[in-house]
Amino acid sequence: MTEEEKKVEAMETKEEAPAPAEVPAATEAPARARDDNVVFVGKKGAMGYVLAVVTQFNNGATEVSIKARGKLISRAVDVAEIVKNRFMPDVKVTDIAISTEELTSEDGSKSKVSAMEIILKK
Repeated sequence: MTEEEKKVEAMETKEEAPAPAEVPAATEAPARARDDNVVFVGKKGAMGYVLAVVTQFNNGATEVSIKARGKLISRAVDVAEIVKNRFMPDVKVTDIAISTEELTSEDGSKSKVSAMEIILKK
């Protein structure tokens, strides 16, 4: 594991979800999911996040956003596919957004991490 990968992994474990100040509400489209309909994928098993998504839909949400970054993007894709194929076949993937986030570590060094958002709609 290179030094860069260690830094990214350390930052991912410390910052699983971006602070609300990092996501300006003015740039979000009104049709987008609100913060309460967002599932941030982290280090837990995929089924924990599947449960969170299914719970959001069962509580009346029509749209749920699954967000992840770095190595956890593949887990977010797994969560979306499990929800779509096993638990809620009527759910469709309406949008997938990819981006790059620049994270600053405690020692001041900056690194870029890939990020992904998957929007599921009932």
